[in-house]
Amino acid sequence: MNSSQVKQLCRGFTGAIENLHAAPANILTFKVQGKKFAYFKTSSPQKWRFSIRVSPQHFLELTDQKGIMPARYMGRFHWITVVEVAEFDEAYLQDLIQYSYDKAVSSLSKKLQRQIC
Repeated sequence: MNSSQVKQLCRGFTGAIENLHAAPANILTFKVQGKKFAYFKTSSPQKWRFSIRVSPQHFLELTDQKGIMPARYMGRFHWITVVEVAEFDEAYLQDLIQYSYDKAVSSLSKKLQRQIC
């Protein structure tokens, strides 16, 4: 799965909004009702590094692997950064993105959750 396919997957979630932030942030975020569930870095030297939120158990497991690190500033909230999405297992990455989206939705009010579903 390449970065274009990951972006397409993120766009496909119900209520997902894509937003490109210019300098100095230089990130492409995916949000649902204002809650971020995924983002790409869009500037060098970290261009197209992909970050998502994972469970605490997955966080420990994944950050021990090569090519995955705690997300900058967001690591304490169990966000990881995948250096190269093309080298990551496709099915597992889809599951992790789904978890991140579901976590963002679950943090919304019940009223907003009903509007999404």
